[in-house]
Amino acid sequence: MASSLTTVVQNARKLHTATGLGDSGYGWAPETKKMGDTLEHVKFVLPNAPVQPVTINFAMEMPSWYDIYTLGDTEDILKNRVDEEGVLSSVVSVNRLIRNEIDAGIPSNRIVVGGFSQGAAVGITVGISSEYSLGGIIGLSGYLPLKEKTLTMATDANKNTPIFIGHGDMDQTVPYRLGKLSHDLLKSKGYPITFKTYNMQHESSPEETKDVIKFLQQVIPA
Repeated sequence: MASSLTTVVQNARKLHTATGLGDSGYGWAPETKKMGDTLEHVKFVLPNAPVQPVTINFAMEMPSWYDIYTLGDTEDILKNRVDEEGVLSSVVSVNRLIRNEIDAGIPSNRIVVGGFSQGAAVGITVGISSEYSLGGIIGLSGYLPLKEKTLTMATDANKNTPIFIGHGDMDQTVPYRLGKLSHDLLKSKGYPITFKTYNMQHESSPEETKDVIKFLQQVIPA
């Protein structure tokens, strides 16, 4: 069941005309602060994933957008069941944040949704299934969690919305191949998608941050 998310909010430095939505609030606040130095018109809303039991962590509770059954192996991830209920519940929660920004006067095409890892998986799903035409979609070190099912949820609202995907070629948590397969699937369906490869593991890098800033400058310019 979807519930209200706690968020970390980094307000725009100047007139607030655009909004970016991310995933782990406290973990990503330093990165968005750097982005805010350049993107002074952007307010960053960083939701914290809800705390829940995670199977791969011996059912111990931890911040997670949905339950995880396996990591590190592309074939295992593709073959194993997916916590569909958890993914869709998180999608509903993030959609509420989008609605809040629209209600506050920000046009939907000035809102970008995205995230890292699980946050990327949820962000991509939110983006292509949203009823609102968004400014852009960002997925870092993530993948398309429900595969074909996600595409059956897709709306025409974001068929032409730019998508940026970044992935480390040494990622041992969410394999690089899984991110590339997700890119290929979306590209085959006609989405305007950019895929960037970075020499790193399951992490971000200064080079990737620069590319994300460039992408945001293009889709939600000042």
